[in-house]
Amino acid sequence: MTFGFIRTLFVLLSAVVGFQLGSIYQGYGSAWALAGCLIGAVIALFVIIIENVLGKVSTRGLSAAVFGLTMGLVISKILSGAIDVIPDLDPSLSSAIKITMILILCYIGMVLAMRGRDEFSLIIPYIKFDRQDQKSNLMILDTSAIIDGRIFDISMTKFLEGRFIIPRFVLKELQQVADSNDSLKRNRGRRGLDILNKLKKSSSVAVKIHDEDFPEISQVDEKLVKLARLLEAKIITNDFNLNKVAELQGVGILNINDLSNALKPIVLAGEMMEVHVVKEGKEASQGIGYLDDGTMVVVENSKKMIGQTIRVTVTSVLQTSAGRMIFSKFE
Repeated sequence: MTFGFIRTLFVLLSAVVGFQLGSIYQGYGSAWALAGCLIGAVIALFVIIIENVLGKVSTRGLSAAVFGLTMGLVISKILSGAIDVIPDLDPSLSSAIKITMILILCYIGMVLAMRGRDEFSLIIPYIKFDRQDQKSNLMILDTSAIIDGRIFDISMTKFLEGRFIIPRFVLKELQQVADSNDSLKRNRGRRGLDILNKLKKSSSVAVKIHDEDFPEISQVDEKLVKLARLLEAKIITNDFNLNKVAELQGVGILNINDLSNALKPIVLAGEMMEVHVVKEGKEASQGIGYLDDGTMVVVENSKKMIGQTIRVTVTSVLQTSAGRMIFSKFE
């Protein structure tokens, strides 16, 4: 059943109840019965409006407000007992003091709890994890890591233990990429959605969709960092800027590119290797080849060997932010 059907049924039932209550006074079909029917429908519409307004409030915010209200009521109850022991206090003045104190304490409690609602993850279980999940190794997947696709292959090796967290706002961003007018972006977005489907269907990987959002934050990267701090989780990403921002705020980062560079084979000067020369280099006599992992190999004296696989001698290795480059020469 849709929400529209449920709301319509609620209004009709409220009108019927109001009609029945109004009929108690003057019988069916009387003015009181019709007035009761109208009042019941109006009250139902008012409740629906309140429900729509509350629907815009996050679960975390609502839980924090209830927690603050409860604390305010508890403290006011304790202080009310202290007021009752004051001798010769006028009852009407005592009641006024108690009501004022309840209003003030409840207001302060709700405001303070709403301002610090992000710190209630261990107090109120409104986040859709239980406490056991909070203690497990949580890893939040960034959009770039999902689109990259290698995260699925890495997860199949079982080197990463824990649960993958997919924030709802990351899914929304991925959907926007998949619906882009640019064919390249659209293909990348659809590839990312396929990777997510593979992860969810895999029995060896635990994946959880997290619905928490931060409406006051517009940037997805900032939302990721805040969610990671809240859940004490790490972020899996390929984004260099997110990597630096998260590290500055004390959030753990698992960078797939760093992992890939660390796993590339180590070569030393003087070693021999086979390279398939595919194109010319910048210098007149240079040729360019690539290893299976994509590492570029610059080969001296190999311009005439383009299209052939040759044995070369490594002269030096250069590590850059973009990856690793191997310089060699063809005898």
